[in-house]
Amino acid sequence: MPLRRVPPSGFEGVASGGRARGGCNTATVRRTRFHEDQCAIARTADLLGDSWMPLVVRELLMGRNRFNDLCEQLDINRTLLTSRLKRLEDEGIIERQRYSERPPRDEFVVTDKGRALWDVLAAMATYGYDWLFDEPSEVEFYDARTGDRIYPAVIDRVTGQPLDIATTRRRTTASAPEGST
Repeated sequence: MPLRRVPPSGFEGVASGGRARGGCNTATVRRTRFHEDQCAIARTADLLGDSWMPLVVRELLMGRNRFNDLCEQLDINRTLLTSRLKRLEDEGIIERQRYSERPPRDEFVVTDKGRALWDVLAAMATYGYDWLFDEPSEVEFYDARTGDRIYPAVIDRVTGQPLDIATTRRRTTASAPEGST
């Protein structure tokens, strides 16, 4: 059963460039790019910054690696899926691998860079479970070895401690104290 539906037409933010009924501006909305920003969150948002990209990555990470399987599971427009897969390939998140010569067919293999996105999606899932459902979600992640539900958490790789916004700050690397990592 598909997990996501295409939004109704008119939600894409693209129109002829005038005023619609009710006085709404229908000019084309251009996406702001953050791919050159010095903030890692901004660059990641640039990569995953539309509603489809994290869902496509989720399905690829869960082992769905053929175009038709992705299209069916996500119930996504083929042209839209093609553009998202092209971007992921251009970014080095996935690679194409030919599995049939006649007819020519490719599947998508997630790279190490792509597998590293699991941490981002797991953090998004935790937020969603904690804040976006009135009733428990019908979908959960679980450990394939034990069958137990997993509860993702964001931790500091050095200390192993959960990150706490009360003690976490941002700075430029030029202002970091000598000897800090």
